[in-house]
Amino acid sequence: MKNLYSIAMVAACPFPANHGTPAAIREMSQELARRGHSVRVVTYPLHDDIAISGIAIDRVRQIGRSRKVRVGPGYQRLVFDLLLVFKLLQVVRKHRIDRIHAHNYEAALVAALVGRLTGVPVIYNAINTMIGELPSYDFIRPRFLAKALARLLDQFAPRLADIIVADTEELRGFLLEKGLPSDRVITIHSGVSPEMFARGDADKIRTQFSLQNARLILYAGTFDAFQGLDYLLAAFLAVLAKFPDAHLLLAGGTINPAHQRRIASAAEKLGIASQVTITSATLDQLPDFLAAADVAVVPRPESAGIPTKLLNYMAAAKPIVSFAKSATILEHNKNAHLVLKVSADDLAKGIVELLAHPERARDLGRNAQALIAGRFDWSTIAEQIEIVYARALGKKNRANEPCRRRSLFAPPL
Repeated sequence: MKNLYSIAMVAACPFPANHGTPAAIREMSQELARRGHSVRVVTYPLHDDIAISGIAIDRVRQIGRSRKVRVGPGYQRLVFDLLLVFKLLQVVRKHRIDRIHAHNYEAALVAALVGRLTGVPVIYNAINTMIGELPSYDFIRPRFLAKALARLLDQFAPRLADIIVADTEELRGFLLEKGLPSDRVITIHSGVSPEMFARGDADKIRTQFSLQNARLILYAGTFDAFQGLDYLLAAFLAVLAKFPDAHLLLAGGTINPAHQRRIASAAEKLGIASQVTITSATLDQLPDFLAAADVAVVPRPESAGIPTKLLNYMAAAKPIVSFAKSATILEHNKNAHLVLKVSADDLAKGIVELLAHPERARDLGRNAQALIAGRFDWSTIAEQIEIVYARALGKKNRANEPCRRRSLFAPPL
């Protein structure tokens, strides 16, 4: 008989929300709840209108007037992160939590503090690096300060957890290079719900945007600078030279208006605005957008973790063109077209190749979809997470270990 746990998922982000990390937390939490565990998500007051089942949500109180769901750092989030400490401490004590599972760097810091105060073991889910994202937000200036803080967080935050779950082998290697012992860093991939993409209405999207006869290239994700949309826009200009009937559809789940204006301006300057559509896509609409696409693109130059959009593309059996370092779980010419050199020209060549050879493109998409079962589906992932929970020991379970003086931020045993 398996052990059942009372889990506090610490989500230092809006939740639920229609973009990568919150989506993964929601699906992971619901799957663990289906398997009999008690799951409470401790999070911000901000959220999108997305259905949730089987889990409880404990929110910090609203501070400030803005209730918009945004991606990236901000002063409001700093206040929410401070409040998370007190909320998590309250939840752990009131609901007899025996595992804390933290997502995002801020959550790792919050969880580490509460874990030290309560003796509850902390699992940190690592899906990115700060050096790969924080400087791109322009929240901290000058840029060298953002890079310095990012390197400090990469060195410091993960080691506060008892066990670190890394999204990819590449991310695990990054953490090991920071000096973390290999037995504390475990690779468990992010997941996707394949049933969500079993059906999609392509005609609905193509009719809505008058794209019935277009060769449709899709990007579905946020419009943050690190996502590489400038590469995609420049690549699309080259694609149009080969296929004048091509159309680029940028579908954002959580859209920052400033980012949208920047992308629209860039398309205008390139002279391609009439063949680029920028729109929002709810979670319910996402399968339809993917069904409509001829090619789906990941233009992010490098990602330490697995982009959620990549898993969605795979589940929908879409032909994928991606920079190689953002799709390390895939193989070139087997289940995706991977672009080694980070350049708009090379990205364009990959897109043109798949548009020119639709049969090959469909084969790549089907092969990518075949990888999901037994590897990237949430049932498989939840089984692996349960093993991690069983390994994680709180202070009370370490009573027989040699006594040693420990500071609050000493590495966990």
